[in-house]
Amino acid sequence: MTPEIAEKLALLPAWAAWLPSVNASLNALAGVLLAFGLYYQRTGRIRLHKRAMLAALGVSGVFLACYLVYHAALTGATGLRGRPFEGAGAWRWVYYAILGTHVPLAAVVPVAAFIAIWHAMKGRIEKHTAITRWLWPVWMYVSITGVVIYGMLYHWPVG
Repeated sequence: MTPEIAEKLALLPAWAAWLPSVNASLNALAGVLLAFGLYYQRTGRIRLHKRAMLAALGVSGVFLACYLVYHAALTGATGLRGRPFEGAGAWRWVYYAILGTHVPLAAVVPVAAFIAIWHAMKGRIEKHTAITRWLWPVWMYVSITGVVIYGMLYHWPVG
Protein backbone atom coordinates (compact mmCIF):
# COMPACT_ATOMS: atom_id res chain seq x y z
CA MET A 1 0.00 0.00 0.00
CA THR A 2 1.35 3.39 -0.87
CA PRO A 3 2.09 5.69 2.07
CA GLU A 4 -0.46 8.21 0.72
CA ILE A 5 -3.27 5.63 0.68
CA ALA A 6 -2.26 4.31 4.12
CA GLU A 7 -2.36 7.86 5.47
CA LYS A 8 -5.81 8.43 4.05
CA LEU A 9 -7.16 5.10 5.32
CA ALA A 10 -5.86 5.94 8.80
CA LEU A 11 -8.38 8.81 8.82
CA LEU A 12 -11.31 6.38 8.61
CA PRO A 13 -13.22 6.32 11.92
CA ALA A 14 -12.72 3.13 13.94
CA TRP A 15 -16.45 2.33 13.87
CA ALA A 16 -16.36 2.31 10.06
CA ALA A 17 -13.12 0.38 9.67
CA TRP A 18 -14.75 -2.90 10.67
CA LEU A 19 -17.71 -2.56 8.28
CA PRO A 20 -15.99 -4.37 5.37
CA SER A 21 -15.69 -7.47 7.56
CA VAL A 22 -19.34 -7.13 8.54
CA ASN A 23 -20.28 -6.78 4.88
CA ALA A 24 -18.34 -9.90 3.88
CA SER A 25 -20.00 -11.82 6.72
CA LEU A 26 -23.43 -10.65 5.61
CA ASN A 27 -22.67 -11.70 2.02
CA ALA A 28 -21.59 -15.13 3.25
CA LEU A 29 -24.70 -15.47 5.42
CA ALA A 30 -26.91 -14.50 2.47
CA GLY A 31 -25.24 -17.24 0.42
CA VAL A 32 -25.88 -19.83 3.14
CA LEU A 33 -29.52 -18.76 3.41
CA LEU A 34 -29.89 -18.97 -0.37
CA ALA A 35 -28.50 -22.51 -0.32
CA PHE A 36 -30.93 -23.51 2.44
CA GLY A 37 -33.77 -21.81 0.57
CA LEU A 38 -33.07 -23.83 -2.56
CA TYR A 39 -32.72 -27.04 -0.55
CA TYR A 40 -36.05 -26.43 1.19
CA GLN A 41 -37.77 -25.66 -2.10
CA ARG A 42 -36.37 -28.79 -3.73
CA THR A 43 -37.48 -30.96 -0.80
CA GLY A 44 -40.99 -29.50 -0.76
CA ARG A 45 -40.62 -27.59 2.51
CA ILE A 46 -42.16 -24.42 1.16
CA ARG A 47 -42.69 -22.73 4.52
CA LEU A 48 -39.00 -23.11 5.36
CA HIS A 49 -38.13 -22.04 1.79
CA LYS A 50 -40.07 -18.80 2.29
CA ARG A 51 -38.39 -18.12 5.61
CA ALA A 52 -34.90 -18.76 4.26
CA MET A 53 -35.43 -16.61 1.19
CA LEU A 54 -36.98 -13.74 3.15
CA ALA A 55 -34.09 -13.98 5.61
CA ALA A 56 -31.63 -13.83 2.68
CA LEU A 57 -33.42 -10.72 1.43
CA GLY A 58 -33.29 -9.15 4.91
CA VAL A 59 -29.60 -9.95 5.33
CA SER A 60 -28.92 -8.50 1.89
CA GLY A 61 -30.81 -5.36 2.88
CA VAL A 62 -28.70 -4.98 6.03
CA PHE A 63 -25.62 -5.53 3.86
CA LEU A 64 -26.70 -2.75 1.51
CA ALA A 65 -27.23 -0.34 4.40
CA CYS A 66 -23.82 -1.17 5.91
CA TYR A 67 -22.16 -0.92 2.49
CA LEU A 68 -23.59 2.53 1.86
CA VAL A 69 -22.67 3.74 5.36
CA TYR A 70 -19.12 2.45 4.94
CA HIS A 71 -18.63 4.13 1.58
CA ALA A 72 -20.10 7.39 2.85
CA ALA A 73 -17.72 7.29 5.83
CA LEU A 74 -14.78 6.33 3.62
CA THR A 75 -15.42 9.13 1.14
CA GLY A 76 -16.15 11.67 3.87
CA ALA A 77 -13.07 10.85 5.94
CA THR A 78 -10.54 10.08 3.22
CA GLY A 79 -11.84 11.37 -0.10
CA LEU A 80 -11.48 7.84 -1.49
CA ARG A 81 -14.45 6.34 -3.33
CA GLY A 82 -13.33 2.82 -2.46
CA ARG A 83 -10.36 0.92 -1.16
CA PRO A 84 -7.82 0.66 -3.98
CA PHE A 85 -6.90 -2.82 -5.19
CA GLU A 86 -3.20 -3.42 -4.61
CA GLY A 87 -2.68 -6.56 -6.67
CA ALA A 88 -0.62 -6.60 -9.82
CA GLY A 89 -0.28 -8.61 -12.99
CA ALA A 90 -2.86 -11.30 -13.68
CA TRP A 91 -4.44 -10.77 -10.25
CA ARG A 92 -5.43 -7.26 -11.31
CA TRP A 93 -7.27 -8.68 -14.33
CA VAL A 94 -8.95 -11.31 -12.18
CA TYR A 95 -10.04 -8.74 -9.60
CA TYR A 96 -11.50 -6.35 -12.15
CA ALA A 97 -13.21 -9.17 -14.06
CA ILE A 98 -14.93 -10.27 -10.85
CA LEU A 99 -15.75 -6.70 -9.82
CA GLY A 100 -17.00 -5.84 -13.31
CA THR A 101 -19.57 -8.63 -13.18
CA HIS A 102 -20.37 -8.35 -9.49
CA VAL A 103 -21.40 -4.67 -9.48
CA PRO A 104 -24.03 -4.68 -12.25
CA LEU A 105 -25.46 -8.01 -11.12
CA ALA A 106 -25.65 -6.74 -7.53
CA ALA A 107 -27.74 -3.82 -8.79
CA VAL A 108 -30.23 -6.20 -10.45
CA VAL A 109 -30.69 -8.61 -7.53
CA PRO A 110 -32.80 -6.45 -5.15
CA VAL A 111 -35.25 -5.39 -7.85
CA ALA A 112 -35.61 -8.91 -9.23
CA ALA A 113 -35.93 -10.36 -5.72
CA PHE A 114 -38.79 -8.02 -4.84
CA ILE A 115 -40.54 -8.84 -8.11
CA ALA A 116 -40.10 -12.58 -7.46
CA ILE A 117 -41.44 -12.25 -3.91
CA TRP A 118 -44.38 -10.17 -5.12
CA HIS A 119 -45.34 -12.87 -7.63
CA ALA A 120 -45.00 -15.56 -4.95
CA MET A 121 -47.18 -13.61 -2.52
CA LYS A 122 -49.82 -13.16 -5.22
CA GLY A 123 -49.80 -16.91 -5.86
CA ARG A 124 -48.23 -16.51 -9.30
CA ILE A 125 -45.81 -19.36 -8.76
CA GLU A 126 -45.07 -19.87 -12.46
CA LYS A 127 -43.93 -16.24 -12.80
CA HIS A 128 -42.06 -16.50 -9.51
CA THR A 129 -40.29 -19.63 -10.75
CA ALA A 130 -39.49 -18.08 -14.12
CA ILE A 131 -37.70 -15.22 -12.38
CA THR A 132 -35.98 -17.27 -9.70
CA ARG A 133 -34.54 -19.77 -12.19
CA TRP A 134 -32.04 -17.10 -13.25
CA LEU A 135 -32.20 -14.93 -10.10
CA TRP A 136 -31.02 -17.60 -7.65
CA PRO A 137 -27.69 -18.30 -9.39
CA VAL A 138 -27.10 -14.58 -9.96
CA TRP A 139 -27.81 -13.78 -6.30
CA MET A 140 -25.57 -16.64 -5.18
CA TYR A 141 -22.81 -15.40 -7.50
CA VAL A 142 -23.13 -11.89 -6.06
CA SER A 143 -22.95 -13.26 -2.51
CA ILE A 144 -19.88 -15.38 -3.22
CA THR A 145 -18.04 -12.77 -5.26
CA GLY A 146 -18.73 -10.19 -2.56
CA VAL A 147 -16.72 -12.33 -0.15
CA VAL A 148 -14.01 -12.92 -2.77
CA ILE A 149 -13.70 -9.18 -3.47
CA TYR A 150 -13.40 -8.51 0.27
CA GLY A 151 -10.69 -11.15 0.55
CA MET A 152 -8.78 -9.74 -2.41
CA LEU A 153 -8.95 -6.20 -1.04
CA TYR A 154 -8.17 -6.86 2.61
CA HIS A 155 -6.51 -10.21 3.20
CA TRP A 156 -5.15 -12.25 0.32
CA PRO A 157 -1.70 -11.55 -0.99
CA VAL A 158 -2.18 -10.92 -4.69
CA GLY A 159 1.11 -9.42 -5.72
